[in-house]
Amino acid sequence: MEPMEPTEPRGPHAVDVLPGIDAIPDALWRRLAPADDPLWSRAVFTAMERGSIGPDGYAYLVVRRASRTVAVLPLCLFGGLRLDRIVGPRERRLLAPAARGLPRLLRLPTLFCGHLLGQGHILGPERGNPDVGRLLVAAVLEFARARRLRTVVFKDFAAAELAPLGAALRQAGFLVLPSLPDTELRLPYRSFDDYLAALPAKPRRNARSKIRKFAGRPGLRMEVLESFSHLVPQILALYRQVMDRADQTLDEIDAAFLTALRPEGGLRTRLVACFEGDRLVAFLLCLFHGAGATGARIGLDYALAHDARLYHNVHYAAIRLALRAGCRHIRFAQTAYTPKVEFGCDLIEQHHAITHLRPLPRVLLRRFLPPALARARADALGPHGPAEPRPHHQESRQDPCPE
Repeated sequence: MEPMEPTEPRGPHAVDVLPGIDAIPDALWRRLAPADDPLWSRAVFTAMERGSIGPDGYAYLVVRRASRTVAVLPLCLFGGLRLDRIVGPRERRLLAPAARGLPRLLRLPTLFCGHLLGQGHILGPERGNPDVGRLLVAAVLEFARARRLRTVVFKDFAAAELAPLGAALRQAGFLVLPSLPDTELRLPYRSFDDYLAALPAKPRRNARSKIRKFAGRPGLRMEVLESFSHLVPQILALYRQVMDRADQTLDEIDAAFLTALRPEGGLRTRLVACFEGDRLVAFLLCLFHGAGATGARIGLDYALAHDARLYHNVHYAAIRLALRAGCRHIRFAQTAYTPKVEFGCDLIEQHHAITHLRPLPRVLLRRFLPPALARARADALGPHGPAEPRPHHQESRQDPCPE
């Protein structure tokens, strides 16, 4: 991607558009990125750019005051995002005829702002400055128009992070809606036994039962691997089983991403790997940075997953690993909320800010998107969401968590 020309300075600030993570000095990224969020490590962004996980391109808006960088916003470009892969089951059923007969109608040129794989942030010491917020929103819209990316999304931002952008987002016609919450387990425990003892009675009994069932299954063993490149084909095969059951698939990791994901710049990578003999039957890819950990991606052999309680036990292994590493928290994916609440996770509220560059689609988006997202969110959260009744959709795919 060719870099755009810098915008004209507005007041003391100016915006540059950089074409990739390599254009940002390593020391600058380390200084600005969240110290305890592994997904914001430079190595993860490098792996995203080298893989083919969904986006067609990447860019970074960099706000400078004089020669000093004061804010950075990553961008992900989709030339034709498949609408039927990111909506809920009811909407997917309604879109099925178009997906079969006119698939091009369901491909949306879309610009995502923030982080494709994690919580959205604007980096930098002036991220809370409303003037910087106005400048960034204007630069995002200018970039989207230049690339003909007509749908623009600030993805999975905490409300406090969107607040400095609020006036500029409203003026530009953005709609702010709740997205799926993140899941975070705080770890104020000295050991895994202390963690189990702190769980409420029923989750504690369930955890011990699942650990016993796994231990009683002949031939299964759990390992933690620092190097796992030799397992990439098996990892992707198990990951495919999970993705085939997922309701929404915005991104999908591939071999190039896994190969490029290297422990550098403070990032530590571990694979929680469950084997039956020499065969990999489950994994949880874990990332560590500072005092934070993330269970980033999971794969399961569904022929064994339920009876051996594989889903729960790879997560328990990750919690043990995070405790041994001295982490203060570990985050997991935005799926399978029931077991994660049972693990003791808090649900971290997040929001999307969405607009369309054309007036008529923007009106339609405001009319139809809020109920569609609300239904998808309610279906995903189940009993852990708002108390209003939820319609049951027979066409919903199987939950990626089999237990």
